[in-house]
Amino acid sequence: MSTHFDLLETRSPDERARAFFSELPNAVRAAQKLPAYAEGLGGVDPESVCTPQALEALPLLRKSELPALQAARPPFGGLSALPPSAFARLFQSPGPIFEPETDDRDPWGTGRAFHAAGVGAGDIVLNTLSYHLTPGGFFFDAGARRVGAAVIPAGPGNTEQQVQLVAAYRPTVFAGTPDFLNIVLDRAIAQDIDVSSIRRALLTGSALTPQLRDRFDGYGIDIFQSYATADVGLIAYESTSRDGLITSEHVHVEIIDPGTGRPAPEGSRGEVVVTKLDPERPLIRLALGDLSAWIPGLSSCGRTGRRIEGWLGRCDLATKVKGLFLRPEQLVTVKQRHDFIREITALVHIAGGREAITLNLYGDAISRPASDAARETFRSITRLDCGVCTFDIKEYINKSNLIEDIR
Repeated sequence: MSTHFDLLETRSPDERARAFFSELPNAVRAAQKLPAYAEGLGGVDPESVCTPQALEALPLLRKSELPALQAARPPFGGLSALPPSAFARLFQSPGPIFEPETDDRDPWGTGRAFHAAGVGAGDIVLNTLSYHLTPGGFFFDAGARRVGAAVIPAGPGNTEQQVQLVAAYRPTVFAGTPDFLNIVLDRAIAQDIDVSSIRRALLTGSALTPQLRDRFDGYGIDIFQSYATADVGLIAYESTSRDGLITSEHVHVEIIDPGTGRPAPEGSRGEVVVTKLDPERPLIRLALGDLSAWIPGLSSCGRTGRRIEGWLGRCDLATKVKGLFLRPEQLVTVKQRHDFIREITALVHIAGGREAITLNLYGDAISRPASDAARETFRSITRLDCGVCTFDIKEYINKSNLIEDIR
């Protein structure tokens, strides 16, 4: 296996910047033809957007705005000139947010992350991200096959069947969330099934706690983190140097101070903003709401892309749980669908080493069948499971945020 995925990874920072800013005017010109950008970019001279300062002066497109944009102009909110039939696959993520997939060999760019983790021909990847409606499963499926690995399209859940697959196929790589890898290991222990064939794991979707990393290390599993979103694809990935997440070659990343909108100093937390030069669906300064921070210098692995610390939380009121976003408006929808719920909050926490959600319902003597119905509504809206606690409305204390994250 070659040391690097391609020559792009070892360009000098100046070469990388020149290549990006030489193509940026074309992306701005393409974006100006799209309804979603018409107002914000309408008076901009595309040829003038050829420096970091010029890019930073352009307005942000916030990911939190996408559901409303897409509801007003379905399905893609005026972010693509192509009809849905022009794409290979069509997805819906919670929000809802609708995303297309092209028919490229590795449309989400995740082959780069697998290669950096040492995955290639001869490996078998147990892919536990969902293949149902959301693009997560296809993120890792295409990337693993791009580097020559075989893929078991397992998806999440069905842990008993998962460990049977491990026993039969002896996969060498786990791909999915940290929480689900932990669950698979627990089930394997319970069923006395050997999972020692898994030597590497490419993880995404949620925070990797020190406790989980220690446990995976105890099993001899080399952990590699990756940061991706359904709108953009791969944003950053970890190499064998374990010195931060290296930004991907198909995106340009900014980290801005959420208060001022100016570039955040190295080492300071800020909001991740991504620009992607896709001629069919350009993304100009998409503000993801995720927090991260720049790491000074370059990776010792020889890749020259800038490095970030990975996902450090949210700067809005949403939070990411088990790879999916939990948003306050989703809790409001649950409340609106059940008259017995007078107030609702959610607690995101760690239980037994795993990420968990407890839905707190406040009302007048809420019955067990009623709380079960609310739980099912929550599941259908968020695609996340939860526990439920019920309280008398007199116990409710008004809070500024419906979601409390104490992980």
